Amino acid sequence: MSKLSYGFVSVLALTVAASGCARGGALSKNEVKPEPGHDVSVLAHPALTQVGGSVSIADVAERVLPSVVTVATIVKQRQPQGLPFFFGPQQERQGQGIGSGVIVSKDGYILTNNHVVAEAKEIKVTISDKREFDATVVGTDPKSDLAVIKIKGSPEGLVAAEFGDSSKLRLGDVVLAIGNPLGVGQTVTMGIVSAKGRADLGITAYEDFIQTDAAINPGNSGGALINTEGKLVGINTAILSRTGGYQGIGLAIPSSMAQPIMETLKTSGKVSRGFLGVGIQDVDHDLVAALKLSSQNGVLLTEVRSGGPGAKGGLQRGDVVIKVDGKPVTSTGQFRNLIASSGAKKRVMLDVMRDGKAVSLGVDLGEVPDDAAEAGVSGPSSTPQATTGGALDGVTLEELTPEHRRTLGLSADVQRGVVITDLEARSAAAKAGLRPGDVVLELNRAPVDSLAKFKEQYAKASGDVLLLVHRRGASVFLVVRK
Repeated sequence: MSKLSYGFVSVLALTVAASGCARGGALSKNEVKPEPGHDVSVLAHPALTQVGGSVSIADVAERVLPSVVTVATIVKQRQPQGLPFFFGPQQERQGQGIGSGVIVSKDGYILTNNHVVAEAKEIKVTISDKREFDATVVGTDPKSDLAVIKIKGSPEGLVAAEFGDSSKLRLGDVVLAIGNPLGVGQTVTMGIVSAKGRADLGITAYEDFIQTDAAINPGNSGGALINTEGKLVGINTAILSRTGGYQGIGLAIPSSMAQPIMETLKTSGKVSRGFLGVGIQDVDHDLVAALKLSSQNGVLLTEVRSGGPGAKGGLQRGDVVIKVDGKPVTSTGQFRNLIASSGAKKRVMLDVMRDGKAVSLGVDLGEVPDDAAEAGVSGPSSTPQATTGGALDGVTLEELTPEHRRTLGLSADVQRGVVITDLEARSAAAKAGLRPGDVVLELNRAPVDSLAKFKEQYAKASGDVLLLVHRRGASVFLVVRK
């Protein structure tokens, strides 16, 4: 089973295996030879040292190293609940952690990960010339896992990293990761951009990661990912691994996301994100056919919150948003980032496909609110009824009742529908993704007000059946083959 590891090391004990120093795999000088006419220099070890014949990797690293720092923290840790009868009252312990950071201004502002400095009681920053300084937190953003800290006082000789444009990175571009892995000291590793736009990994609320095979390990968190121009294109954040150690999949927050968040944290200490008030899902092949779309581009709106910014701007459930301010929408993760990064109270232009027609809407974004439970409302009672034949064979449905509302925690927005109370595991409906507890709101884009209405609409349906279901506070479209 894959594990997610952050590049942050808690300092308790560190053991280094001697087997890592074996020499049997070393290459001799004659085993690697550059081909005539190729603009790449090769040493005895098969590592690129030059790119394009004029850019030296060593020169690039040397230029950026002074901008990358070690961030050491002391955090409060409570002893686990045990036997105070024997050990006395519970006491706080002090834990230590080590991560990395990047100097972004000559007056001592440092960009790092939120999880590096979260709950820190003390922060010490060590720069490349071994000088050590105290630092304070300026602002944190847990939803992106970014934080800004500042060195106390006015130290001289700080070297700020220069930001690069991560949007211009291409797959295969050479990048360097710089940080303090496992607390061993400042380290440079090299790799390529393996992928861009990694999202929906469950690491942070807002994801748009650069994936790289440059070695990233615990302690690298908050360190720099730089391009061959020596510019900062990412903040190293996490790795995907089956063991908890490096396995070739490192993740960095791109500079295009990190820089504006950093500036906001510097000025206000927090991030205010744009809010549209809609539910979204990706458009797959089945939905293209069911909704009669021309392509899988865009995101499908599964719900539009009443009175929210989207509803006020004219958005409707079933709309497919294909562009935001002229930028093509490729996935739900990218769409969320576009809306969030636009900021609260900003007007955005949305290009929408509605019933096969193109519509342009201007929407004034709100600010992301705190989630809050809403009171349910009453509904009619009923006797469970099972569907027979076709796509929904093996599905048992009931009218939506007050008991269902309490059990499922439904909000007041869900005022109608029928509840799936039982489902045969091998049925077509189960294979399509339906689950017990789902509330069916629509069938082939027609509202479902009762079991009778559901049966009537189902009897009229031909071909695949498009259902809109409400599940755990969100709505999703599903296609069931009939």
